[in-house]
Amino acid sequence: MSGEQCSLVAARSKARKARFDRKRPSARQRGYTRQWERESKAFLADYPVCVRCGEPSELVDHIKAHKGNQQLFWDRTNWQPLCHHCHNSAKQSEERRKS
Repeated sequence: MSGEQCSLVAARSKARKARFDRKRPSARQRGYTRQWERESKAFLADYPVCVRCGEPSELVDHIKAHKGNQQLFWDRTNWQPLCHHCHNSAKQSEERRKS
């Protein structure tokens, strides 16, 4: 297998993610507002390359999870540019392990 999951594992993973999302506050409630859209777009213009793989960056990631702490949320030294692949695979796995 080349990194593919069997259908049972994939179904369990999808169900686990759905349970997590149902409990999670909305993006707006977590602070991802129009101001965030403007600030993150400007940040990506300044840092156009993913810090993990060198591909074009597509989103701004919080290095340390802010968990609602607005000071940490807006602290640009806590931001890093990532591509979707690096954010959705390695970074999210790290955060799940830390939780």
